[in-house]
Amino acid sequence: MTPRPTAPSPSAAPPSGRRRSTAAALAAALAVGTLASCATGGAPDRERATARVVAAGTAPTSASTAPVAGDGTARVLAVSLDGFNVAALDRLGRDRTPVLHRLLREGAATTHARTERELTDTLPNHTGMLTGLRVDADRGGHGVTWNVERPGTTVQEAAGRPVGSVLSAAHDAGLTTALFAGKAKFRLFDDSWPGAVDTFVLDERPRSLVARAAADLAETDRDLTFVHVALPDLVGHAEGFMGPAYLDAVARTDRLVGRLLAALAADPEDAAEVRVVLTADHGGRGPGHSDPTRFVDYRVPFLVWGPGVAAGDLYALNPDYRDPGRSRPSYDGAQPVRNGDLANVALDLLGLPALAGSLLDAEQDLDWE
Repeated sequence: MTPRPTAPSPSAAPPSGRRRSTAAALAAALAVGTLASCATGGAPDRERATARVVAAGTAPTSASTAPVAGDGTARVLAVSLDGFNVAALDRLGRDRTPVLHRLLREGAATTHARTERELTDTLPNHTGMLTGLRVDADRGGHGVTWNVERPGTTVQEAAGRPVGSVLSAAHDAGLTTALFAGKAKFRLFDDSWPGAVDTFVLDERPRSLVARAAADLAETDRDLTFVHVALPDLVGHAEGFMGPAYLDAVARTDRLVGRLLAALAADPEDAAEVRVVLTADHGGRGPGHSDPTRFVDYRVPFLVWGPGVAAGDLYALNPDYRDPGRSRPSYDGAQPVRNGDLANVALDLLGLPALAGSLLDAEQDLDWE
């Protein structure tokens, strides 16, 4: 197949002008007790033992403007927990999920964020996380409505126009990026923004993937790292969401997140520089998660954590955002926190402006300070 030309990513929108705090040397924010101890252990993965590593090229993905460097305020570790039903935290308690409970307690956080309104499936929601867009292409969305691997397809083709991402914006600004993916369909993102992902790792064994991500975090000064932890979703589909096997998978996922944080805690400079943004693509209960009108499917967590980040409820910190309770708000009016806010929150933390044409946190006004 002849490779299709990829449309250039659009230029960035003007900076929000919001004042950012300076990173303090707070290694202890990462290097606390249970993080290191939770980085090991857990039952062997039962998922397919396949892996692929791609080191992408370094050519810029946008020819429209010269790169603008970030202000060096922070590095970002973005984590997506695939198929994460927030109610599992209550069922398991702090004893079995100490890391996630600690992040929620110490970060700017909510367990009442929302997915994309149109769909509660993995690929559409991860595309939203990377682009800051809704799904519906006719209303300015990214157009990724499928949830399977489609080799050679790009987000730009789905949207019918150029679409940038947090990965391409960071790369165009001269920053380094990595994407650690637990499902083959995530090749869509490497294909859509070729060269924007300096290191792309595909490994369908969650423990192995996280080990690789942890090694990269410990050994490099990566500016933006995105880690997709697929374990809850894999077990949910195989054994049922919120059943005993699923709850055990969430407990193991807690240890995997702890392993990532322990990798950062090993270096005091890393501990002082890196902020964590964590969310999920959807929840789930019983056999699946694909009903976008079902509360257990569209409710997800969202948190920002690290030095300089306020500890508190995201809705209390952001009165312009509306706590949706159990409702499913449209994209009109006051918005809930959504998983698609990740893209522009990460860019804000990196000292970069919002993605041009983005919808979610387009003003970069979601505060964590």
